[in-house]
Amino acid sequence: MEIKQITPEEVEKKLKNDETLYIIDVREDDEVAEGMIPEAVHIRMGDIPDSLDKLDKNEEYIIACHAGGRSMKVCQFLQDQGFHVINMTGGMSHWTGETKPKK
Repeated sequence: MEIKQITPEEVEKKLKNDETLYIIDVREDDEVAEGMIPEAVHIRMGDIPDSLDKLDKNEEYIIACHAGGRSMKVCQFLQDQGFHVINMTGGMSHWTGETKPKK
């Protein structure tokens, strides 16, 4: 089954319209330290398999990484587990919206 795609610009527009989005940033700690989407949750790519119990199969998750490659792999994995996912194409390297440092 094909993975849905969304651009960083579309994500930013939805957030500005106060849509509730579930965004997972799968980058490494040093990458998110430079800033991440304020509404995002950080779960490293390698920690995703052990984090499935934290996710809800009734929700749709937008997966983000630096450029879109790792997030696509995570999307494929999660979709195979029965989750609804969308890959943020271009990743954070194309994000122009607000960021926050990881807490």
